[in-house]
Amino acid sequence: MNESRLPWQAEALWRQLQPLLPGLSIEVVAHADSTNTRLLERARLSGGRHERALIRAPEAPPAPNEPPTPLGRRADDTQPCLLVAEHQTRGRGRLGRTWQSTPGASLTFSLSLPFEPVDWSGLSLSVGVALADALDPLQPGQAPRIGLKWPNDLWLIDAPVVGRKLGGVLIETVAVGRRRMAVVGVGLNLHPQPVRDAASGVASLSELDPAVTAPATLHRVALSLAQVLRQHEREGFRPFVERYARRDLLQGRPVTTTAPALEGIARGVAEDGALLVETPQGLQRLSSGEVSVRLAGMPVDGAS
Repeated sequence: MNESRLPWQAEALWRQLQPLLPGLSIEVVAHADSTNTRLLERARLSGGRHERALIRAPEAPPAPNEPPTPLGRRADDTQPCLLVAEHQTRGRGRLGRTWQSTPGASLTFSLSLPFEPVDWSGLSLSVGVALADALDPLQPGQAPRIGLKWPNDLWLIDAPVVGRKLGGVLIETVAVGRRRMAVVGVGLNLHPQPVRDAASGVASLSELDPAVTAPATLHRVALSLAQVLRQHEREGFRPFVERYARRDLLQGRPVTTTAPALEGIARGVAEDGALLVETPQGLQRLSSGEVSVRLAGMPVDGAS
């Protein structure tokens, strides 16, 4: 703990997560530039490869025949760490966007862990499912209040409009010795806050629970996140396809994409997490990390 101002009950959280994340440490700081950046730099430096470029695509596999780091691998190089910042000053989102947060109005944290999945594909979608299901448990036949916008956003669903952005996920990886570390960054809006360039509008969890707090929200999502990460590591995205489909914000809607530029109707996601778009030229598959998607007629998402 470092200058923490809120009752995080880190020991209770550690006891809950440690069986799934052996060797876990939990750190809470009052301020951080970016929790993802801190954990990535820590992993990179502990592995002795100061110059090594970080890989920011969640589906990026380890490089073939990755050599060991100059300093070798120490026993604690790849221990899991949950880092929480009460105020994140330089948060980052996908494709170089910024993630703005306000003290007391946001939950921002990152979880780093050694990760060796059978398939990296769809990891950000699995994480989205973990968060949404923890925050908005669904009974059979119940309509979701929290939707998932491919590939890494959580939205509060507002009828009759599509919704507003509630949170986001940023997954990055870095080599440490002969292993690869995944850093899973999460940002959630808890209370209304001023945000620049938010074309789609911004939502907050307080609209679902006026008494929401950052510590309570972390305790609510952390176990689900750890469980889903372990299951994805064993089985890939396939077990989460149906759960994702229940919350798929784009399903059946006209969408446009960039890089490649396409227009069509979103037809869900494949078992590897690829977005399926029906176009006049046929069904197209889009892989996470390659495109930015928006609903037709909606400006491209800005910072949030």
